[in-house]
Amino acid sequence: MASLQEPWLLENGNLKGSSKEMRHGRTAHNMSSSSLRKKSDLTLVSKVKCGMLRLLLTNLQEVILGTKLSVLFPAIPLAIAAQCYGFGRPWIFALSLLGLTPLAERISFITEQIAYYTGPTVGGLLNATCGNATELIIAIFALWQHKVGVVKYSLLGSILSNLLLVLGTSLFCGGIVNLGKEQKYDRRQADVNALLLLLALLCHMLPLLFRISGASASLTAVPTLQLSRASSIVMLVAYITYIVFQLVTHRQLFEAQEDSEEDDGDVNSEETPVIGFWSGIVWLVGMTAVVALLSEYVVGTIEDASESWGLSVSFISIILLPIVGNAAEHAGAVIFAFKNKLDISLGVALGSATQISLFVVPLCVVVAWMLGINMDLNFNLLETGALALSIITTAFTLQDGTSHYLKGLTLLLCYVVIAACFFTTGMSSTWVLSIPRSESSEVGLFRVAPRMKIPASKHHQQIG
Repeated sequence: MASLQEPWLLENGNLKGSSKEMRHGRTAHNMSSSSLRKKSDLTLVSKVKCGMLRLLLTNLQEVILGTKLSVLFPAIPLAIAAQCYGFGRPWIFALSLLGLTPLAERISFITEQIAYYTGPTVGGLLNATCGNATELIIAIFALWQHKVGVVKYSLLGSILSNLLLVLGTSLFCGGIVNLGKEQKYDRRQADVNALLLLLALLCHMLPLLFRISGASASLTAVPTLQLSRASSIVMLVAYITYIVFQLVTHRQLFEAQEDSEEDDGDVNSEETPVIGFWSGIVWLVGMTAVVALLSEYVVGTIEDASESWGLSVSFISIILLPIVGNAAEHAGAVIFAFKNKLDISLGVALGSATQISLFVVPLCVVVAWMLGINMDLNFNLLETGALALSIITTAFTLQDGTSHYLKGLTLLLCYVVIAACFFTTGMSSTWVLSIPRSESSEVGLFRVAPRMKIPASKHHQQIG
């Protein structure tokens, strides 16, 4: 690591604060992703005499080759080539989805590098904002194309996968590996996230209940939309308060997991950045642009992939998109559970679910409002019911501060049942399409007949 102290690598000279203080700007997302990183051997690069070329090679080695997921980077140019040369659109969807996996982990790495220079508070805010950048970019592109259903389903799927799949896998694997140990975690942090998730659930349920209690959908459509926009503003205020709570007033609740890391031999007590500040900014902008490009491919080809693979758009959006897109973050949470560090695993799963519920979803409603698109918080009865039961089940699971493999298995089985539910509703389109038009009109919604082309202007009304 001595070569990392050279001026040509640090670029901007001195850093702000001590290494311990800078680590306080890290979030559970960063520490989870760090388990997938690998140390780079800069021996050959340090022998290059040209300073600019040495800096470029160092950045390429640290950013591109510094992760165990580097084998997935070829999927990015392949997706672009498939789009340019008119290959099958399901292939474009699959390659773009694979390309997003290492990019999500690298964005987490780059924001952590920038945090070394900005200090703990700004760094923590940057990490919290970019924690779910992939989901937010995909949602914005889907909104731009008036695919409100894809936005709702993909964000709902991210919440469900974090609460049930990621957390369940972490608790199950950690319990199996550590059968002879009592697994404990800080219940205070779990209580804070559970409370905020219940607030988000209330904001999601009220528009649905308002719509159901109304005389007709046409009379309650506008009031439901107005209620959703007001609730979204409340949720954004709650998220800002949560950030202040996490980074300023009650930072000690979220630092316990970092202090426990200091006893691990894999963590260097004198951590230093491996790329410079301006290099990090350039890499962050560039990778965000690539994520935006691949997100556009994903949104534009999801219906073709659905038709080709025989899967509904709802199933792909709720199940496949969150699993593949966040595979790096999820794998990191499971790895820390193996090491009996459940605070980090819970920080990843609950923190990500809270951020999507209180920040990404209401932000999408506000962005749609600005674009003149009618997006509300009514996710339909089945989807909202699945969300409510998932949040309540997770809250009950984490109430005593201890864990064992049965809790994780229960959450995993809940996720399997929900996945089977959406798979079944998607497959029901096979017989719906064979029903006469007068009868099939009574059946349904967007998720029942995913292969039917829905005009953009009518999309929201059919899924609402």
